[in-house]
Amino acid sequence: MNNSKKFVFILIVVFMGVTIKSYAQADENIHEYIQVPGLIDVRTDFSDGVHTLEYLIKLAKKRGIDVLFINDHDRKVLEYGIRPFQNIIKKRVAEPSINKGRPENYLNMIDAASKKYPDSILIPGAESAPFYYWRGSYFKKNLTVCDWERHLLIVGLEEPKDYKELPILHNGYSTKYVLSSIISVGFFLSFVLLIIGLYMLKWKGIIRYSGITISVFALLLLINNHPFKSSPYDQYHGPQEISPYQLLIDYVNSRGGMVFWNHPETKSGKGKLGPIFRDTPPYPQVLKESKNYSGFAALYGDYITITEPGNIWDKVLIEYCSGHRENPVWGISSADFHREGGAGDKLGNYPTFFLVKSKTKKDILDALKKGRMYAYRGDADSPRMILEDFSISNSKSSQKAVMGEEIFSEGYPSINIRISTTDSEKGNSITVRLIRSGNLLETFSAETPLSINLEDDFFEPGKKVYYRLDAMDKKGRKLVSNPIFVQFQP
Repeated sequence: MNNSKKFVFILIVVFMGVTIKSYAQADENIHEYIQVPGLIDVRTDFSDGVHTLEYLIKLAKKRGIDVLFINDHDRKVLEYGIRPFQNIIKKRVAEPSINKGRPENYLNMIDAASKKYPDSILIPGAESAPFYYWRGSYFKKNLTVCDWERHLLIVGLEEPKDYKELPILHNGYSTKYVLSSIISVGFFLSFVLLIIGLYMLKWKGIIRYSGITISVFALLLLINNHPFKSSPYDQYHGPQEISPYQLLIDYVNSRGGMVFWNHPETKSGKGKLGPIFRDTPPYPQVLKESKNYSGFAALYGDYITITEPGNIWDKVLIEYCSGHRENPVWGISSADFHREGGAGDKLGNYPTFFLVKSKTKKDILDALKKGRMYAYRGDADSPRMILEDFSISNSKSSQKAVMGEEIFSEGYPSINIRISTTDSEKGNSITVRLIRSGNLLETFSAETPLSINLEDDFFEPGKKVYYRLDAMDKKGRKLVSNPIFVQFQP
């Protein structure tokens, strides 16, 4: 064999070796992840939870859960005042919260527990209601606090300053909105009135006394309308659409955290609250109205419709696929856990399963940020339903993508689904719905363990689509996957 032939032969061998290796690595992509269950939205006795953090860690560990997202309330305050001095003559009720108990103490509590229980991953955060407003009148006995339970979950803020500077109502004093407050009509008119009153003091008699009265009144108005507010909004000017919530989302993103809409279809937002009423109607529309948030609670303790095929979640994901939204939106399970046994609830009924390469805090947060997870609902003391595999491969290669990932395809996507249970039970009937870009593609009914391999004969050059699924068995256990994106080659 001459030198030129040897050279060509070596090139072929090297090329084949690299190709085989790359294909093997791609084929093993799905298997390099392990599944780790975690609980998001767990409260401690630092705010309105009943149990200590240590108790929760031990109970979670007994139930096979080592990841806890601690989401105590950031600030839980209601304040109502009499106009025009509503910020002076007022009634204020403040319940235990992170900022009432000091963020330093809150983060130190979590840090100390992390050191004492190094096998548990504890991630700090908060539940936030950044805005509410009043409707009605206390004197007419119809005073109603509105949207007080429109909640966002904050994840991953590690510094006390991050909590102290949250742009929410009643969160202390801030210089952030001084300029906008000074140029507001209320502050400006109060200042002008004070100047007029002080000018009248140079006169005598009734004009001077009137000047004193006007000056005192104007000074009280200035104090009432002081510019050192923690939020540019207040609770006395009605609904402010999405703005107060978008402000919080943008702030948390700027501090390196993540934000998830919590229980957007809650049915428990109406009723009496002592002598007043509360009114927080379901708010699924916020998923479309807001932007740059990380996700939402796709499973929690209410009946949910926004994850149904073609509903709001799909509309938001389609916006992302069409380039009208910068980031996709992920689904999680929200534990909303306050007390073991409360309303029949157990710690561990609503876990989120994360796909990670190693069980570390960094990898869990990375999976949460990138959507490598699925939401689950099921009794904490019973066997779990497991989504062993949900992946998509290119029919013309061995590349694979899992939840939260994107794959480029030159042909029909091949979809792989495998669902089992932790006790390998037989005869459990399960229904799986496969959804492509908001449309119900297939419904499968079978017994566990269930395995599906489907080639979707859909190909549209240049188009981006996604696939997601949900599954429910006859025992009421349910899981909701996050989407896998497919970008068809032009």
